[in-house]
Amino acid sequence: MLLAIDTSTGTSVAVVDREGGILAEVGTDDSMRHAEVVGGFIRDALAEAGVTPSRLSGVAAGMGPGPFTGLRVGIAAAHAFALGIGRPFVPVVSHDAVAWSWYHDGGTGGLQVVTDARRREFAVSEYDGLDADDLPVRLTGPELAPRDEVPAARGIRFDAHLVPAGAIGMLAELAFAAGRLPLAGDAPLYLRAPDVTPSARKRVLR
Repeated sequence: MLLAIDTSTGTSVAVVDREGGILAEVGTDDSMRHAEVVGGFIRDALAEAGVTPSRLSGVAAGMGPGPFTGLRVGIAAAHAFALGIGRPFVPVVSHDAVAWSWYHDGGTGGLQVVTDARRREFAVSEYDGLDADDLPVRLTGPELAPRDEVPAARGIRFDAHLVPAGAIGMLAELAFAAGRLPLAGDAPLYLRAPDVTPSARKRVLR
């Protein structure tokens, strides 16, 4: 059983079980209030599922792509919760969760997942169905494209405004069962440098 968190677009939190599926999921597509709502969503998801933290086997988090400020909130919350309960942290590509959810809702064929990357750019990934382990087959991406230069989709274009944390968790469960963890690296997929970086230290003359 896993707690799953994603803040790459809006904020979504879920509790999932490989056999039981998505036990609880709460979220908002508000892309500005991640830090304000993520703690309450964790509490609400656990309460709705009737699960105590001690029963969790790990914490999964969407690693992006996403803007720096929002994305780091969910990843930091997931890391802190995993550390607090002494369970592993499981990284998942956020676009993969969108694709998995879309195919499980009945979608077929090629899929282009698009999310807002700010600065008049989109983050884009291309998929071609699910494999034998029920994991999405990503053909390209995630990568950045100017809003008016997004490549033509190989199939359906889907603009996601909220990445479902339930799908984040289910991908982690399925990958674990198939022996295919990790699904993503530990580094967040910002796809660009943050707006603010530390300035170079100036030499002090004596």
